[in-house]
Amino acid sequence: METQELSNNPHHRYPRPPFPQQEQGVPGTEHQLQPKADHGELSYKGSGKLKDKKAVITGGDSGIGRAVAIAFAREGADVLISYLADEEDDDAQDTAEYIRSAGRKAVLVKGDLRSETHCVAVIDKAVEEFGYIDILVNNAAFQMGREKLQDIPSDEWEKTFATNITAMFYLCKAAEPHMKPGSSIINTTSVNAYSPNLQLLPYAATKGAIQNFTANLAQILLNDNKGIRVNAVAPGPIWTPLIPSTMPDPEHFGADTPMGRPGQPAEVAPAFVFLASDEASYIAGATIPVTGGRITI
Repeated sequence: METQELSNNPHHRYPRPPFPQQEQGVPGTEHQLQPKADHGELSYKGSGKLKDKKAVITGGDSGIGRAVAIAFAREGADVLISYLADEEDDDAQDTAEYIRSAGRKAVLVKGDLRSETHCVAVIDKAVEEFGYIDILVNNAAFQMGREKLQDIPSDEWEKTFATNITAMFYLCKAAEPHMKPGSSIINTTSVNAYSPNLQLLPYAATKGAIQNFTANLAQILLNDNKGIRVNAVAPGPIWTPLIPSTMPDPEHFGADTPMGRPGQPAEVAPAFVFLASDEASYIAGATIPVTGGRITI
């Protein structure tokens, strides 16, 4: 009984810091992460919420993107995963196997979303493989922790905006003609849009921009009677390879939340499933926070 109560208590459901000392090169990989993250591999059970839907997930090889891909596939969707670099090949293949083991089609596209040409190619590949797109999840992101303003290189500022918000515009623009009424665009923003981390100035600024972009695009598409809903999910500190590859002191990551721990990707994925499903048919321009209790008002 005590063990069951512990597992049900959100404070203790997953590992709490301090974690082992670790450092990864950018962009980071799942197999080096300690402790291992939970993407719902053993726990997520689908119920047909996305039966035969066709989804595109950027940054789908690892972290939140992997958890969303697993959940979508187990809910009945075919999934295209966009990811960045050769270093992520193994993670991408592992995620693809989870999709296929759910009986769904997995498509992998590697490349840099800062290029509009590549963004168009991602959407074109999805249309080639699936015929159309029901769900676009703009999840890929770049961040780098810096202590002071003078520590932020100008090209890093530009890379952060190009990856996190400009690519989102390219992808939405390319995908919209291939999305039917009832389709859904879901953007990954962050608790940093509400309460910016002092070490993440460029990243936090892009996440604020994503909030505005989401609300604005939702209004535009509704006013045009497109029947495409646009929403966002705002994760708090989530345990992914991005953390030890870009943040100082990953050993104590998430300790400052009211729950005293970082969230796991598996805890974020259900918010994406809900927004992509018909159960959210009256929700547009909204953001669901998944922050471990950190305030988003």
